[in-house]
Amino acid sequence: MPPLSASTVIAFIVYVVIVLAIGVYAYVRTKNASDYFLGGRNLSPAVAAISAGASDMSGWVLLGLPGYAYLAGLEAFWITLGLTIGVAANWMLMAKRLRIYSVMLDDAVTVPSYLQRRFADTKPWLKMISGLAILLFFLFYVGSGLIAGGKLFNAVFGLDYTVAVFSGVVLILFYTLFGGFLAVSWTDVFQGLLMLTALIAVPVLVIGKAGGLGGFGDQVATVNPELLNIFTNAKGESLSILEIVSLLGWGLGYFGLPHVLARFKAIRSADEVGIATAIGVSWSFVGYLMAILVGLCGTVYLADPLLDSERVFIELTGLIFHPVIAGVLLAAILAAIMSTVDSQLLVCSATLAEDLYPMLVKQSLTAEKRLQIGRIAVVALALLATVLAMRPDSKVLDVVSYAWAGLGASLGPAILLSLYWRGMSAAGALAGILVGGGTVIIWEALGSASYSSDIFDLFSLVPGFIFALIAIFLVTRLGGETENPEVLEQFDRMRNTL
Repeated sequence: MPPLSASTVIAFIVYVVIVLAIGVYAYVRTKNASDYFLGGRNLSPAVAAISAGASDMSGWVLLGLPGYAYLAGLEAFWITLGLTIGVAANWMLMAKRLRIYSVMLDDAVTVPSYLQRRFADTKPWLKMISGLAILLFFLFYVGSGLIAGGKLFNAVFGLDYTVAVFSGVVLILFYTLFGGFLAVSWTDVFQGLLMLTALIAVPVLVIGKAGGLGGFGDQVATVNPELLNIFTNAKGESLSILEIVSLLGWGLGYFGLPHVLARFKAIRSADEVGIATAIGVSWSFVGYLMAILVGLCGTVYLADPLLDSERVFIELTGLIFHPVIAGVLLAAILAAIMSTVDSQLLVCSATLAEDLYPMLVKQSLTAEKRLQIGRIAVVALALLATVLAMRPDSKVLDVVSYAWAGLGASLGPAILLSLYWRGMSAAGALAGILVGGGTVIIWEALGSASYSSDIFDLFSLVPGFIFALIAIFLVTRLGGETENPEVLEQFDRMRNTL
């Protein structure tokens, strides 16, 4: 890609200034730890839905998913279907109950706090292990965002990859540090709309030049007709049941994504969850579908094959649009990266400040002290993730898939069942987290081994989620369902509030 013009650079700078201004305004509105970590639980349905989607759709939706579709064609549709089902199930099954229950449980801000209070657990293990699971897998997730940022700045500005990664970290830290959840949520809405605009603009223009969907389909078929078959890969080989289940299985990850669940807890009212659900599901489906079309556009519009398929959106934008428009649309990639990394850093800092640090010092902290610790944690975690991101040859989608599987399998089953199973025990929840997370780690290790069996081609999230559900059920049954009257009364009050 040739160097960008001054007008493109100016468009980038305007975007950055707007984001920083939102951070400063949110800083004025942030008074305490509750404001910093959950925005005072006052998000409108639209803000909650769009920020949840934007925080989920990191650089992998503008880089990783189009890159996958560029190589595999409509095979990528199965991921889109699985993700859309996952988004819908997450909103419909968890949002309202988690909003009500987390407030009822002494305003539980974090996932570890929610789990500890849900079971009135007096032992430290459930809170500690769930917190460590968040930190472990989120470091990889944040690292994937920084990898995407490095690729963006390297491709657009020709910056050294290391310098590019650090530039993105500094910008994200500014408004996350000062504005907290409000800054993150408001910037997510702005960035989310920018992302969706970019994802729609590229296919619309390319398909329009091809004379509509029919002409576009003919052009793709000329390159490789198998790219238009959802039941085969690009080589024309039929997809196995194992491959289709793996792609659909991505949707299970949503149940365990703390940065998405935080939007459920922060929505203004449980009665507004229905509106937020409609907005969130529609927004996500359109975004995922357009990402696949971007990849297909690359197969017909780019003359030379890309060495790095994840640069397809960047290359198309630079070729198709006026420099000013290109600057705005390329800023959407930065928006996608920032909207996820900021949310993840905030969740990690909340876990450290609200859960792990008080356990370490063995004393409760004032709201001001928790706010201070949270901001320090943001910086420390960002630096750790930066170290993980120092591999420019890494694939964004590969790193995301590991973190996605780990979070979904470790936390998802425990949180989901805790909202529906009255007698579920703390020991069962702990077993689910350990078995789910452990399965992902072991499955991924065995899958990369030279002696690996075909069964390990199955996405690790699927067996991890299933084994975690089984572990929760068995441990709870064998140890006896909880008979704690406080726990049972709280559950009944939550259910009666629905």
